[in-house]
Amino acid sequence: MPAKRLSMRKIKEVLRLKWAQGLSNRQIATACGIGRPTISEYLRRATEAGLEWPLPADLDEARLERLLFPPPPDLPAESRGIPDWHQVHKELKHKSVTLFLLWQEYRQAHPDGYQYSWFCEHYRSWQGKLDVVMRQDHRAGEKLFVDYAGQTVPIIDRATGEVHEAQVFVVVLGASNYTYAEATWSQSLPDWIGSHVRTFRFLGGVPEVVVPDNLRSGVSKAHRYEPDINPTYLDMASHYGVAVLPARVRRPRDKATKAENGVLVVERWILAALRHRQCFSLVELNAAIGELLGVLNQRPFCKLPGCRRDHFEQLDRPALQPLPAEAYVYAEWKKARVHIDYHVAIDGHYYSVPCALIKREVEVRITRNTVECFHRGNRIASHRRSDQKGRHTTVPAHMPESHRQAGEWSPERLTQWAAKTGPATEKLIRTVLASRKHPQQAYRSCLGILRLGKTYGDERLEAACRRALTLGSCRYKSLESILKHRLDEQPLEEQQELSLPDTHDNIRGPAYCH
Repeated sequence: MPAKRLSMRKIKEVLRLKWAQGLSNRQIATACGIGRPTISEYLRRATEAGLEWPLPADLDEARLERLLFPPPPDLPAESRGIPDWHQVHKELKHKSVTLFLLWQEYRQAHPDGYQYSWFCEHYRSWQGKLDVVMRQDHRAGEKLFVDYAGQTVPIIDRATGEVHEAQVFVVVLGASNYTYAEATWSQSLPDWIGSHVRTFRFLGGVPEVVVPDNLRSGVSKAHRYEPDINPTYLDMASHYGVAVLPARVRRPRDKATKAENGVLVVERWILAALRHRQCFSLVELNAAIGELLGVLNQRPFCKLPGCRRDHFEQLDRPALQPLPAEAYVYAEWKKARVHIDYHVAIDGHYYSVPCALIKREVEVRITRNTVECFHRGNRIASHRRSDQKGRHTTVPAHMPESHRQAGEWSPERLTQWAAKTGPATEKLIRTVLASRKHPQQAYRSCLGILRLGKTYGDERLEAACRRALTLGSCRYKSLESILKHRLDEQPLEEQQELSLPDTHDNIRGPAYCH
């Protein structure tokens, strides 16, 4: 559409060149420095106004402008139709809905209605009168903002009278402001994950994105562009099919007013109401929070029709993704290096992996009942979790042929190494190897025992092995204890015979030995 700022003199020149000189639109555009679409538009308007060349002598510029650009009909606002801005605001929260689409629908219902620029200007003006938290534009089912309240709640131990401070986890949905809160003992990883699982169950679905703060339980390493998400948190997000988008460091707008106001609302309408109430358990506190939470979500908005619950049912709930068939099972992730006995140590127990991964680093996923090992994203082993420290869980398929470790270690080699220290050491190593179902399970212990000779000397190790054989205790820890403490209790003659050096209390065995 041509701009009215162009002078009527130039418009007259366009009409003259076209109607009097017979030039083409391209030639007129070159002569006048005007785009061809604009020239076409001027000519169309002049034709519709019934003008012809030469123009009437009494046609001044003001009258010509009124003919070419007639003003819109002066209709009352009621005839044009005033949009329902509450409905416009609600419709904008639906996926892919824009102001231009809503304006087009408005013009279809009101052909004499206002233009798009007026529509946008008046909506922004109306929106500016809302609270900040309501003004933000979030699509239905898109974002879930999570945070902890700064205020804690005391819980009294009935038995001791001791007071423990409970943390309050707060969640707000972007489109509807629907709120969830619960109390946990801490902000640690298990409580953090558990709160998310219970939140999704409370909502009955899963949003597209979760926006947490840079809490350590959620973000292992904060970074403005590529934060490292905690592996357990990422595992939980993958289970529910939700993306984690942490707020950038020192960027409060990322965290959004939603989260800040959600915390403020919970503190004012729930925690403040509980300030005089004594709670004696976490279950009792969460029951009280749940009652007040229902009241909060049913409380009418001040500047919008309806309440959080109504907006949730109309906007967010239909847009949420369905919950998976099973709830997420809490799991911790650790990195471990495979020892020469093709086992990894988890909480003092040893689990086998394929022998080809000896000395490689693997990722271990640990749940209450299982231990799973991954290498380069592929699961290579799965075991039932055991609480027996110092024992082995071995899958025969993980063992190499002839029970050899990378072609280097074998029972014969270990006994030969032990024989260089002395006959007692050799006998003890043979005893340790024979004590396990598979000799390879004893390699770790044998290496630890033999390397004690580097710390205490071969003579002291040989003497300690003799004592251990006499006592019938051939474990690494027993030998280390003998070397540290029990040799001081031997008769002086035996100590002189062995020419033992003084015991050093601060010496420890190798860190990799159990």
